[in-house]
Amino acid sequence: MSNQKTPYCPIALSIRYVGDKWTLLILRDLILDKKTRFKELKASKGNIATNILTNRLKMLLAEGFVEYLNPLGTKKSRQYIVTEKGLLTLPILFELYLFSVDSIDETAMNKEESAFKKEILLDPIRLKEKKTKAYIDFVQGLQKSITPPAV
Repeated sequence: MSNQKTPYCPIALSIRYVGDKWTLLILRDLILDKKTRFKELKASKGNIATNILTNRLKMLLAEGFVEYLNPLGTKKSRQYIVTEKGLLTLPILFELYLFSVDSIDETAMNKEESAFKKEILLDPIRLKEKKTKAYIDFVQGLQKSITPPAV
């Protein structure tokens, strides 16, 4: 994606990065559900094909939205985490949620989804701040768990 001519319009550039269905759903799973492993992302509700997930993760890595921790140097130990740039997509995710939440049948939601709906409708700004802090704390915990103690 980086080798393409950069659009002159900020909206066009944003759509290039996150304008497809899967990229936003991957970012949602990484940030809100704190999924870090390929296998967890693959098992998500969206039923994403393995090749699409692989391609989207490569793009997110190349564009700086995601990085990974790899304590053992193997594919199985790789954990994807969102960067500061990736975390900037949280307001987009929230706005998309708010845009369509009233179109979802409440009986189709599980307990966690209903609680999230209630919380985001009550105070979306506070929830965004809370989720951002929770994700940063989560990533710092992951990083500490793989960093060897200082000698």
